[in-house]
Amino acid sequence: MTLNQKLYLLCYSVPKGKFPLDDIQGRGQTLRAGALTELARTGLLDATGGKVKRLSGTPPQDPFVAAVWQDLPEKAPRGWLKFLHDKAHTAETPVRDQLADAGHVKVSREKKLGVIPFDRISVVDPDTVLALQDQVRSGVLQGHAPAETLSDELAMAVFAVELELSPVWSKEERRTYKEELTAHAARFDEFVPGLRAALRDSYLASRAVGGGWSA
Repeated sequence: MTLNQKLYLLCYSVPKGKFPLDDIQGRGQTLRAGALTELARTGLLDATGGKVKRLSGTPPQDPFVAAVWQDLPEKAPRGWLKFLHDKAHTAETPVRDQLADAGHVKVSREKKLGVIPFDRISVVDPDTVLALQDQVRSGVLQGHAPAETLSDELAMAVFAVELELSPVWSKEERRTYKEELTAHAARFDEFVPGLRAALRDSYLASRAVGGGWSA
């Protein structure tokens, strides 16, 4: 799975058998942050000085990541927030459809109160989600040093904290492992300065108005 697909599934609560509303309020922004992380990893953006601009190169094969890349400015660097927040509402459907095509989720059309249509998303194999969440958690819980590279695990661990994803970190764990999680955040900032802070700002803005676009 791609980083974006993994980030989508991290929001799923296996015990509850659903995507809890509180844990999807910033998912669109997170998916765009995942795409920006992938662009940083492949040398297709410049984050010097905590701002971002697009670098030339071969467009990403993943169409969602490619679309995010095209959104970035080519000349004057700009702050991250615009590229996380403005199109967050468009981010979930393409990643969800990738997961559906790969057989990881099912999408069924239903009606709320028998009138309002909506898409109900179900995970095909909950054990896959549990394994993914355990993978994200294990390095922190075992006291391992932050990754030396801009890995999926580093990005997922950091993003899950900024979005307060309860299927990954409980409030108590965020307090207990604050030092370790702070170290992971600092390492991520070395690779992509400014992105994590902008993601947090975007999430808090969405949470304040009850953001979140799909189930």
